[in-house]
Amino acid sequence: MPARLPSWAWVTGLTTGAIAAVAVLAVQADQGPKPTASTSRPSASATADAKPSAEPKEKGTGTESEAVPADSGTGRRIVYSLDDQQVWLVDASDAPRRSFEVWPGTVAPDPGTYTIGTRTEATTGSDGVEVEHVIYFAAKSGVSIAFSNAVDGSSPPPPDGRTTGGIRVGKADGKALWTFGTPGTTVRVVE
Repeated sequence: MPARLPSWAWVTGLTTGAIAAVAVLAVQADQGPKPTASTSRPSASATADAKPSAEPKEKGTGTESEAVPADSGTGRRIVYSLDDQQVWLVDASDAPRRSFEVWPGTVAPDPGTYTIGTRTEATTGSDGVEVEHVIYFAAKSGVSIAFSNAVDGSSPPPPDGRTTGGIRVGKADGKALWTFGTPGTTVRVVE
């Protein structure tokens, strides 16, 4: 009669397989089609009839500025600009795959290079909001700093007097960030 594997061995095997599958999917997503001259965005030009939009720009649409900050390093990384309140997902060839605006918490990370360590699929944020796609990458003054999106899609400002390290993103951007930001991914924070 063959020896029976202990249950922890099954769990270890399944976990290893799941991590490998996620890594393969992340690499495949990173190697997607590159824009060509025929598929690039048309450049904006001024016309006599051009009028500025009276509507505020909606955050979290995945269509914000495409220009990655010059001082953000090289290679595959997540870039977070404190001043612009914007994130870029940059592939290995230094091409931005997606960019979007974010709603920062009350504690900001210092400029520098970090690495994604822990990820949590869903929890309650320090502001009491149900969040998902939580990606931790820094800590400051005892506060964990992480990207996340509210489960209901909202991003209210943090309550007065509450210390929060959550950097909220739109729901669709949270899903994209979760797929791109696997453990070990570099996060570059710039001014």
